[in-house]
Amino acid sequence: MNYSTLKKTVALSFASLMVAGLAQAQTDSTKTTATTTSSETTTAKVFGGLGQYRKFSIGVNGGVTSQSLATGGSTDFQNKKLSLGYGISFKEQLAHSFALQLDLNGGKIKGENPVSAAGTYRDTYVSYDTKFWQASLSAVVNVATIDFIRRKNAVNFYFKAGGGLAIYDPTISRNDGAGNTFNGHFKNDGTSGTHYVKELVIPVGAGVKFRLSDVVALDLGYTQNYVDGDNLDGFKRAYPTKDHYSYGYAGLDFTLGSKSKPVLEWVNPVAMMYDELYDAALRQEVEALKGRVANVETAVNDLKKDSDGDGVADQFDKCPGTAAGSVVDGSGCVIVFPEPKVDSTKVGTAYSNIQFEFDSSVLRTSSYPVLDATSADLRSSGAGIEVDGFASSEGTAAHNLSLSKDRANSVKTYLVNSGVDAKKVKVKGYGETNPIADNSTEEGRVLNRRVQFKKK
Repeated sequence: MNYSTLKKTVALSFASLMVAGLAQAQTDSTKTTATTTSSETTTAKVFGGLGQYRKFSIGVNGGVTSQSLATGGSTDFQNKKLSLGYGISFKEQLAHSFALQLDLNGGKIKGENPVSAAGTYRDTYVSYDTKFWQASLSAVVNVATIDFIRRKNAVNFYFKAGGGLAIYDPTISRNDGAGNTFNGHFKNDGTSGTHYVKELVIPVGAGVKFRLSDVVALDLGYTQNYVDGDNLDGFKRAYPTKDHYSYGYAGLDFTLGSKSKPVLEWVNPVAMMYDELYDAALRQEVEALKGRVANVETAVNDLKKDSDGDGVADQFDKCPGTAAGSVVDGSGCVIVFPEPKVDSTKVGTAYSNIQFEFDSSVLRTSSYPVLDATSADLRSSGAGIEVDGFASSEGTAAHNLSLSKDRANSVKTYLVNSGVDAKKVKVKGYGETNPIADNSTEEGRVLNRRVQFKKK
């Protein structure tokens, strides 16, 4: 099969694939319209991993090649000629916006020089015709993958760049200046050996894809290919500058895998998060959780319920129905307090000694009954009384004398405040003199810290 026949076969095959893809898209779009929820919203979950998507695809494309670049630059020939290019691609989508793609391309690149007024050509080179094959691996980055207008992405813009190997065979047409034109290969000219040159190539491109269905997408792209050599056109005129060529193409991408899974390249993350948030199963779980919370709140309220108001919850109240205001224990039963016993030592006996704490003139509350009884007797009899203060032997004599006077005055103040005529109460302080017990013991010193009464 010669090259011309191969070119026609590839063109016809590509056209048939385009027609088949469009027909499939029409069928799938009809099916999609009939459903209210897309596969993306029923199977894939946020953070669910790559396994829940279709991520492999295969594509076929065809288009035109040119020695010129859209960004500027050409080969060593002055006039470009468009020619046929074609290719097949294999892609793995690794994320919404990133993929790796293997491209296999072939075709021809052509160019020519204009004839001068003298009938000559630039450096005797008339034209070139280069057949090429190319394999490259590229990173593909999708942009604008998040769509806030539509549930499913319909258009994807992308950029790609990579590296690979180009194998090409330039055929050159030259003129000897005498009107004679002859053709030859750049390599092994005039021999039966190989004519192909192998060079590193770096493809850089951009494109746009249109989703025709969940299986088929229309791919329109443009790639600029930079060859690591100055012999793509068979003419090293400007060496060591490098040759290059461009490839504009249209093609179809076919997604592989189970149709029950969404296509990762076309998934809209915003729609996924929305659907997961309002997923029916999730909402049922939320409602069930609300029911469980309500049951817990009811149980807590039952635990807190206290029908008789005694401060003990009904579930722990062993004596329900206690009267309001009752003092109860932890089980809710009324506490029965024993009848108080009267301490005879606390019954006031008039004119008994009044005891004080160490180095203090403050009356004890236990002294009040004695003082009240003494006051009552004095008020009823109208008699006078002498209040004598004493101290134990701790401290200096002068301090103890002052302290004994303060103790006597404290007693007088209490009696006067209770209604005894102040004129009938005389106060004296004796310090540490006249002890009634041994000051060498604590028990004795306690008894010596006193006030005594002396009736008149």
